[in-house]
Amino acid sequence: MSRYFIELFYKGTNYSGFQIQQNANSIQAEVEKALTIYFKDEFSLTGSSRTDAGVHALSNYFHFDTESLDNRGEEEFDKAVYHINAILPEDIVMKRIYKVKDDAHCRFDAISREYKYYIYQHKTPFLADRAFFFPYKLDIDKLNEAAALLLDYEDFTSFSKKNTQVKTFQCKLSKSIWQMENDMLVFNVKGNRFLRGMVRGLVGTMIKVGTGKITVSDFRKIIEGKDCSKADFSVPPQGLFLINVAYQQ
Repeated sequence: MSRYFIELFYKGTNYSGFQIQQNANSIQAEVEKALTIYFKDEFSLTGSSRTDAGVHALSNYFHFDTESLDNRGEEEFDKAVYHINAILPEDIVMKRIYKVKDDAHCRFDAISREYKYYIYQHKTPFLADRAFFFPYKLDIDKLNEAAALLLDYEDFTSFSKKNTQVKTFQCKLSKSIWQMENDMLVFNVKGNRFLRGMVRGLVGTMIKVGTGKITVSDFRKIIEGKDCSKADFSVPPQGLFLINVAYQQ
């Protein structure tokens, strides 16, 4: 039995999330269906990073085990990707399929994940499903003061939604910054792992700093308070993109 990785990107607007769910359409369900149609075999996928309903990805991974593909070469996989993309919906695109070590794991072997959250402040019809419209004044200097604080902490209990099943709330961030990008305000964050709802919780709470509703000192207290009821998770999912999942070369 050999193991393979799939890299793909997608627009999450029409899906209930990355991972397969009962009575709801997901990225995983569509990819498994397309693989089954093309290879005429059953596939069970494991995902690297779950994304919520409406969240997008420029790079995400699945892995699967099979014996049926062992005799295929690189050109045949390139051909397979081309044909599978013809089967997949237009908002899901497979980048590549490639063979890995039998014990490689797309979730546990990932060394970092990187996200961006996009905010636009002037009304346009072209960004409504790919960014958050927030037409109010934001102090980018205050936003960056708050973002810089995050690098000093590893316990992000305050920014994890309730009813999560994780064993630890420890995350190590290596990047946390607000910047302008193509006339949009973007929060860029990178870390070894992220909790359920964490990026949106960080963004929503930092927006309160940027609008002056709370101070940077208040934000620090929210981090240290380890109480998710104090954070703001209300920003919509469409502004959030998983940018990259990185592995050791």
